[in-house]
Order: sequence, then structure tokens, then C-alpha cells
Amino acid sequence: MTAEQDLEDRTILITGATTGIGRATAAALAGRGASLILACRSEERTRPVIEGLVEASGNDRISFVPLDLAELESVRACAGAVLERDEPLHVLLNNAGLAGQRGSTPDGFELAFGTNHLGHFLLTGLLLDRLRASAPARVVTVASHSHYQADGIDFEAVRRPTRSLTGMPEYAVSKLANVLFTQELARRTEGEGITTAAVHPGVIASDIWRRLPWPLRPIALTFMGSPENGARASVHCAADLEPTVRSGLYHDAAGPRPASAAATGELAAALWEHSERWTAPGPDGAEPDP
Repeated sequence: MTAEQDLEDRTILITGATTGIGRATAAALAGRGASLILACRSEERTRPVIEGLVEASGNDRISFVPLDLAELESVRACAGAVLERDEPLHVLLNNAGLAGQRGSTPDGFELAFGTNHLGHFLLTGLLLDRLRASAPARVVTVASHSHYQADGIDFEAVRRPTRSLTGMPEYAVSKLANVLFTQELARRTEGEGITTAAVHPGVIASDIWRRLPWPLRPIALTFMGSPENGARASVHCAADLEPTVRSGLYHDAAGPRPASAAATGELAAALWEHSERWTAPGPDGAEPDP
């Protein structure tokens, strides 16, 4: 088997693959023969991406499922559509996210936290049995160096709209949540053939910054790297066929790095318990704590 085809027996789901790091990651994995499921908000925007990936790679095993991570019902529908395929799932790549935006999700959570963390938390949980059945499997979550800027998680604040003017403190909290989720998922799936990793792609000029307020956006993008460089850590952690990725760790393109001192086991367990309760379906869907 050639290096270009070494993933031809692997099925990988990527969230948010129409632009930026997600698209670059999908291109790298398609080129290596993987079967890809692109979970994105817009089919209209995703179809041309799929066509371009197929043309560039010669790999036609690329498909679309709708997903809006900010809406928990959309997450449930996406997971249901994936499970209906009755095929293995070897890698879940939680890539999509947003930064520099303000507001709340339709389910009542701070926008960055609800999208970047809770949406992926629920999606992973719903697909976890399929990943177990497909082991060895990977769950790779795109975090950020910004998680070092968060001192912890205020579990009351994440149930309210964004308070800061830039949305960046809340983004840092959501990225700390990604790191904590990865740690706790590793603990809960130990011995089950699932490897988890949180990755920092670098400071990359991607669509995640699309609503960063003017004039910050053009200034910030000037100093950022390319999506192709940003995809390297995700591709390595998702596609490394040798067992060189230790579960639960935080990585950048150079390898594992110590996570923030705020990323404790106690906080990871507390976040998991809150997230599980907040995403549990009720008579009217998932509801925040009263």
C-alpha cells in the first residue's frame, strides 16, 4: 500500500470542512484515500468543496451530512444520519468552531461555549458506540493555545449570552473546555481502543475569524499562518497509523505539549457532568439547568 493510499480503509468524519483548516485537513486525508464524511451547515457551500476534493485527489468517497453545532437538535440529527449508514467510523475530527462572535445559541448557552464545546460533546457522545465498534479509533478535537488564557470555567456564565465586547475571553473558555473534554474522554474510554487528542493548529488565517470585529480582523489575519500549516497537527493525530499518539494529551504541530494548569482532572470531571446534563434530551429537547 502506498503512502497516498494508506487510509483507504478508514472512515473519517470532519466537522466544518468548507473553509480554512477543515478544508485543508479534508484535502490531506482525501489524498491519502480515506472515506470522508463532511459535516457542515450548508450543503450549497459543501458540494463545490466535495467536487474540488474529488477532482484533486481522485477519491470519490466523500459525502455530506448537515450539521449546525450551535443547535443541539441539529447535532442529534447529524449523528442519526451517520449511524443510519451502518458503516464503521474510525476517526471523529471535531474541527468546526467560531471565534470573536457574541450572543447565545438557540438552546441558551454562550455562543462560543455552546458551539465549540457542547455541540462537539454531544456529537461525540452519540457516535461513541460506533467508534468503539470500529476500534482502533480516534477522537481529535481542535483546541487552541488560547485555552491558556482561561483561568477556569464559570458554569453560570456559560449559560448566558457573551459578555465581553470581543468574544475572545469566552472563546478561550470554550477552548479550555475542548482540552478538558479530551482529557476526560480519554479517562472514560481507557482500554476501549479509542485515542483522544486536543490539537492547537497554530494561529491560522481561517474562517473561524470571519466575524471578529473591524478593524481587528484584517490586522490579525496579517500575522496568521496558512490553513495548510494549521492542518498538520490534526492530520497527524487523526491519521498516524502507529500508536504514537498518547490519549488525552494536548498537541501542536511539534507534538504533545503541557496543557494549562487550569486543565485539572477535577474540572474536567465537573465539565463532563454539566455537559451531560445540559445535552440530555427532555420533553422539549435539551434544556439548561433551571
